[in-house]
Amino acid sequence: MNHPYTHVPDLAALEIPSDGILSRTLHNDDEVKVVLFAFSAGQELSEHTASMPAVLQVIKGQAQVTLADDVIEADAGFWVHMPAQLRHRIQAKTPLILLLLLLKPQATAAR
Repeated sequence: MNHPYTHVPDLAALEIPSDGILSRTLHNDDEVKVVLFAFSAGQELSEHTASMPAVLQVIKGQAQVTLADDVIEADAGFWVHMPAQLRHRIQAKTPLILLLLLLKPQATAAR
């Protein structure tokens, strides 16, 4: 019997553009949307919020991550859970690969 799943052999193998930001949706269902980002050095996502909780992990490279008023230097291995509506910003200091998980609210069962 086949079981559906999503498999990526090496997240760090995504080709980083020479200038710009590349995003690739790896998985999207009722529970989570998973997006892999590749930034060339110096690129940024300006300050924004998300309507749902999110998890961000640096896979490769270095970034400056702003969470509300906190500015954090983030290297490979950096991980953060962000509640919905948290202001955040990401600036790539080197070529950068990020994994983003958007955690979708669960529908409540009828009682």
